Amino acid sequence: MKKCIVIGVTGGIAAFKACQLVSNLKKKEYEVHVIMTKNATEFVAPLTFESLSGNRVSVDTFDRNFEYNVQHISLAKKADVFVIAPATANVIAKIVHGLADDMLTTTFLAASCKKIICPAMNTGMLNNPVTVENIDKCNQLGYMIVEATSGLLACGDEGKGKLADVQTIEDAIEYACSPKPLLGKKVLVTAGPTQEAIDPVRFITNHSSGKMGYAIAKAARNLGADVTLISGQTNLEPCPMINTIQIKSAKEMFEEVKKYASNQDCIIKTAAVADYTVKEPALNKIKKQGETLTLELSKTDDILAYLGKNKQANQILCGFAMETENLIENASNKCINKNCDLLIANSINEKDSGFQTDTNKVVIIRPQSITHLELMSKEELAYRVLEECFKGEDYVTHN
Repeated sequence: MKKCIVIGVTGGIAAFKACQLVSNLKKKEYEVHVIMTKNATEFVAPLTFESLSGNRVSVDTFDRNFEYNVQHISLAKKADVFVIAPATANVIAKIVHGLADDMLTTTFLAASCKKIICPAMNTGMLNNPVTVENIDKCNQLGYMIVEATSGLLACGDEGKGKLADVQTIEDAIEYACSPKPLLGKKVLVTAGPTQEAIDPVRFITNHSSGKMGYAIAKAARNLGADVTLISGQTNLEPCPMINTIQIKSAKEMFEEVKKYASNQDCIIKTAAVADYTVKEPALNKIKKQGETLTLELSKTDDILAYLGKNKQANQILCGFAMETENLIENASNKCINKNCDLLIANSINEKDSGFQTDTNKVVIIRPQSITHLELMSKEELAYRVLEECFKGEDYVTHN
């Protein structure tokens, strides 16, 4: 069943960003309804949102062109999530004090669903003690706040007040829409590549983008888990509401994993960790000399083996394996030898699968079973991996 998202758009220059938000939500097959304040229509025409959402835009509480019903009540009942983006200082002040003098504030007050506020305004207005207090009241009322970002504002000022990125708002909506079967669970995820220094300029690394690990961390967070993400260097955006620890080397990752591992309900190790590191990195940049250069490498700590050996009672351990040949045999041996409950294996030779891609095709390997999955997005796979990890528990699948 499609989730219904009501988007409230208020009168600010950031109203144009709501167009992209509505478009993206429709592509994800949400049912989207837009309510605009009259001031918002000065920035974006209602017809734009009607074209993007496929639904009539509400502006006037007493619009007689609608079929007879109490429109603000029907939308309030239908909404699974109510988002105001952008939210001006004026509208924020109204909603925290229960004022309902237009279609947006009336519907918002009547709605009992999860609510998300995305402030956007001049820096001075945002920092005004009255606005600060009103946003704090929103938090106290249980509304999720997607904070404004810093940058050059439309008025020419530089500072905090820009509407958050559309992707960040979408992320908050997905979190609000998701069931919370993992509430009370602790999940540790490792992600990305490691970097092993050769000298102060160069290092050894791999092609991991971290996308799979970040997708799993976000999915676990959406499902209610308390998530710790230990990540190598990536180009990915930070994950809100996730305890993220940045590392560089395999040794740093090992030390951080040891700190957190013992009290986790589930550990999912997607990181591509170097098997070898330079034994003695040069203190200064190595200059070009001769036709060859020999580096002496030493073995790094085997993090997955350590976790398997020190696995706590009732703790779930999930490993990942990237192979170029003999996928099932190599991954099955790794699953058993490292004492994993399950292992997610994929071949770098598969099209649209593996490093740097947005999709993945994997095999789920357990000591007693092998399950082949079709090609899917890494976001979809993330939920499937979590479902497999918590198999047998009271787990609600992602809708």
